[in-house]
Amino acid sequence: MKRIVFGLLLLATSLFAELKQEWATENFLQKNIKIIDIRTPAEWRETGIVKGSYPIMFFDEQGNYDVPKFLKALNKVVKKDEQFALICRVGSRTGMVSEFLSNKLGYKVINLKGGIMKLISEGYRPVRYIK
Repeated sequence: MKRIVFGLLLLATSLFAELKQEWATENFLQKNIKIIDIRTPAEWRETGIVKGSYPIMFFDEQGNYDVPKFLKALNKVVKKDEQFALICRVGSRTGMVSEFLSNKLGYKVINLKGGIMKLISEGYRPVRYIK
């Protein structure tokens, strides 16, 4: 139910804003832009993470989320006026979350389309997630 409400909120706000979207590629990873990985710890352990990225879970395994907790962790890593990118498994979660952060809260977000699976399919080797 929370996902549906969240999706409707994003749909309503997306009508009025522009969001930067880029494909997840190794070329993008060479840019000096912080990457926030919003997947779950189980996913980070399964595939690894982009080297230098910041794992901050948004949706848990049941699809629940805690926006204040996420924002508290995010604001420790990026400034509100600093451009950063979001990555997930294939780009569907980051699509929703980046729309919300950009359109509703004013963050400068890049949605990495295709996610980590696109990177891996193109030969990228993530680093092991340890925690």
